[in-house]
Amino acid sequence: MEYRYLLVARFFLLNAFCVALTLAAYGQGWLDGILAARLAELSLIIVAVFIYGVGNCGWRIWRTSVELNGLAADDLPSDSKIQGYLLMAPATDSQSRAIQASALRLKLTDRIVAVRHIANSLIFLGLIGTVIGFIIALSGVDPTVASEVENVAAVVSTLIDGMSVALNTTLIGAVFYLWLTMNYRILTSGTVSLISEIIEVGERRASAG
Repeated sequence: MEYRYLLVARFFLLNAFCVALTLAAYGQGWLDGILAARLAELSLIIVAVFIYGVGNCGWRIWRTSVELNGLAADDLPSDSKIQGYLLMAPATDSQSRAIQASALRLKLTDRIVAVRHIANSLIFLGLIGTVIGFIIALSGVDPTVASEVENVAAVVSTLIDGMSVALNTTLIGAVFYLWLTMNYRILTSGTVSLISEIIEVGERRASAG
């Protein structure tokens, strides 16, 4: 099976499974509280960042797959960094190839780091929502007012609203972080395979040259 279909199939299968779980949870009504919660906009921001991260990751997985196929078929674009390394390999010694391979490895790994940063930002957004939720909850706690029976209901309502914001955003941030991290692992494994293939082809060409 071609690398293109292997990596991309893993990406779509993972996300199809996760989407199916999300739809099942929605069908059971488990997400109604999150959608109707106070300051649901915070949750929507986390969802938007997650969707951007998955799209970004999917594009990079596709690009990596195309490069793996091009490497296997010896059909890489002439302006590709990979092609530059492979053309240089037969004309240099082993030490120079090792230096060039390390530089290429850094470039290829650097282009996937953005996905990891997006995943980490989901956790931080969840934590920001947690802090905001606690602020909302504590803003309704006034000992002088809470001591009056007629004000207890309002205080409890504010506490519940604040804790709802805190728990919902924390849960959403954590779940989407795990979801995006699983996609990132697919991208990482593809990048590692690409780097290994590049070095192997480069050494083979160097030996043949």
